[in-house]
Amino acid sequence: MNYTTHTLRTLVVAVSLAFLSSCSNDFIDVQDPNAVAATTYYRTENDVQLAVNGIYQSLRSGNSIGESSGIFNEERSDNTGRNDNQSNAGEPFQFNDFSLLPSNTYLKSHWLGLYQSISRSNQVLEGIERVTFANNDLKEQYKAEAKFVRALIYFHLVRKWGDVPLVTKQLTTADEVNASTYREKKEVVYQQIIADLKDVVVSPLPNLPTAANKGRVSKAAGNALLGQVYLTMATTLDAANRTTNLNEAKNYLTAAYNMRTFGDLKEIPYADVFDVAKKTTNPESIFQIVNKQGDINYSSSIARNNQARGENVNSLFTSNGAGGNVKMDLVKDYEEGDARKDYSIKYANDPIVKDYFITKFRDNSAAATTNGFGGNDWILIRYADVILMLAEVHMHLGDDATAIGFLNQVRERAGLPTYEVAKTNPDYVAKYPTLKLAILHERRVELAFENHRWYDLLRFFNTQELVAYFKSKPQADYGIAKLSNFGTKDRYYPIPFDEHKLNPEKMYQNAGY
Repeated sequence: MNYTTHTLRTLVVAVSLAFLSSCSNDFIDVQDPNAVAATTYYRTENDVQLAVNGIYQSLRSGNSIGESSGIFNEERSDNTGRNDNQSNAGEPFQFNDFSLLPSNTYLKSHWLGLYQSISRSNQVLEGIERVTFANNDLKEQYKAEAKFVRALIYFHLVRKWGDVPLVTKQLTTADEVNASTYREKKEVVYQQIIADLKDVVVSPLPNLPTAANKGRVSKAAGNALLGQVYLTMATTLDAANRTTNLNEAKNYLTAAYNMRTFGDLKEIPYADVFDVAKKTTNPESIFQIVNKQGDINYSSSIARNNQARGENVNSLFTSNGAGGNVKMDLVKDYEEGDARKDYSIKYANDPIVKDYFITKFRDNSAAATTNGFGGNDWILIRYADVILMLAEVHMHLGDDATAIGFLNQVRERAGLPTYEVAKTNPDYVAKYPTLKLAILHERRVELAFENHRWYDLLRFFNTQELVAYFKSKPQADYGIAKLSNFGTKDRYYPIPFDEHKLNPEKMYQNAGY
């Protein structure tokens, strides 16, 4: 198979849809894994429902944004990484070592995994128009779900690569694929993301999903994501639109915040957010990928994979490895008395493994078995994230008092003094001399290992500032990956070589690669 054919099969209708069962609380179950031609598939409302479930199914992959996608996010940041530069030809190590090559096969798989989710969304949005619905609201809900996922995935793409191909329809021929094989300017991609999400927030979707529909898109998720998109645009795109974008971010984030069913964040214990027994009823979760405890195919493996040798805090699975890597740079960033530290990380004191590992995602219940078939849902959006983005927005708009109020909600739940009190501590002020750095710090320790850190760094620092930030870190706290490799090239990933060679002019490579 030549690569043009491979791309066609990845981006267009020939991509297989793993159609799923129609029960609302079992929509992660595969019913028919066979490829179905999209041009003939869409005939009934149930066909559409199964295809929408197929969109959600695609998100589970570690090559997309599932729980095992940390190599493309956390390992790119200063939170985690790996001290193994030999396994799998050393390709995973390249992400944290800032020595990423365009030929990296993991990079290519990530690119294709993201576009697979977009392809499925495009198929639904086109195929749904061939089906007559008894209830038009249901049709609009399905369309909103597809548009949310398309926007979410393009948001990942545009932040990692900058200009990317923008495909918003089914491509059914090689000529159509070739015509779409070019990098669209990132500003245009952002406008498409906004258009999709604006449709989501005015759709008939519920404000928040019911317990039976956890894992499905809601208006709160649409507003939260749209607010984050505007915040990212305000801090990374044209400065002339900064204030307008910040005010839009404030409006949509506030709308998401006002849809919550609790008062202050401290009403929800931090451990409850990740408690497997409370995952369907916890009011902090806004959007998550659902897993089924004990199920060999649709369980979570994050607890097992993060477990270090000699430990059982995460899982009944017996590990012989080092578990989920935690950089000392992050360990040292936790303040004394921060309840999140003891819940999120632990030091393994095994004769062979002596290092910190991730304990934030646990399921050591018998139902998960000694195989580690855990029940953790993978949370993509939650209210602490929204609250800290509101702090960030208000800080940028010059309303420090409101920003500090939101920041304090998160600190108080963690058992830490308010920001006003913390500022009287010389050590705290030395590390976080500005409110901006204090918010960035709070996001780091609150959302550690949830794939936010790299995107936060891109939003808080311009390219030169980001280089200086990484260069200022002690190499001893970073592991064997070399901080000296970090440079201006590392703000974006390289375009995968196989994509670039399709059309070297229109699929131009990012600078430095």
